[in-house]
Amino acid sequence: MDTLRRSLSRWKRYHIKVHLADEDLMMPLTVRPRDTVMDLRALLVREGITSWKKTFYYNSRQLEEHETLKEANIQNGSVLLLVSNKRFCAVDRVQKYPSHF
Repeated sequence: MDTLRRSLSRWKRYHIKVHLADEDLMMPLTVRPRDTVMDLRALLVREGITSWKKTFYYNSRQLEEHETLKEANIQNGSVLLLVSNKRFCAVDRVQKYPSHF
């Protein structure tokens, strides 16, 4: 039975969305649990969206390039955030040093 489950998981597909913060756009993608963040970048390039110098986040955690979706606990219906590195750094600085202090 376990062998059957493992072989079926090879064909499993997740329907996720990537929120492109810079363009304020939600991009639907169909992915596999064994896909990595690098695979997500390739899918976005095929859709005409560059993800160079941008970082993926899921549940407030930065995803590593070689991390699979399964390792990151990304499931069907999940939404990932794609943010340019310079924008995230600027937001981070504002949160660390509020203007009223």
